[in-house]
Amino acid sequence: MGEAIPVTERSTKEELLGRYMAQRGLKSTRQRNLIINTFFSAAGHLSVEDVWAKVRERDAKVSVATVYRTMKLLAECGLAHARNFGDGQTRYEAAVGRHHHDHLICTQCGTIVEFENDRIETLQDAVARKHGFRVTSHKMELYGLCRNCQRLAEGAAPSSRA
Repeated sequence: MGEAIPVTERSTKEELLGRYMAQRGLKSTRQRNLIINTFFSAAGHLSVEDVWAKVRERDAKVSVATVYRTMKLLAECGLAHARNFGDGQTRYEAAVGRHHHDHLICTQCGTIVEFENDRIETLQDAVARKHGFRVTSHKMELYGLCRNCQRLAEGAAPSSRA
């Protein structure tokens, strides 16, 4: 497939997507726009099924195949990141308008916690420089047990905080 078009400060999601679709001869449809607007108005890490369920609240005629194709399109043009957190299910998160962040993933309940840490970013840059490597992108995913699952494993009552 083609490369993602870079997002500049002046270009919007709509302009980027419009250029990408025009280059590929794709049309803007009402269903595609509904899916895109639904995805960008939702928060978190959404599976195709999550997006489909939200879209069907507004239009029951939208097929899951249309959602799959639209989410793939958003990932290909660089507006969404496709993530797989070890459970075999692809989830999507918005790629623009957000700061870089990393993830903690609970392998028991599936909770995903986003975090930012400047020290980690600085250390990663230093390691890359030491090895003569120029990082163009990266992702960090740490897997383990959240606080509640640790308590459950120890036989204690779960906390109201993850």
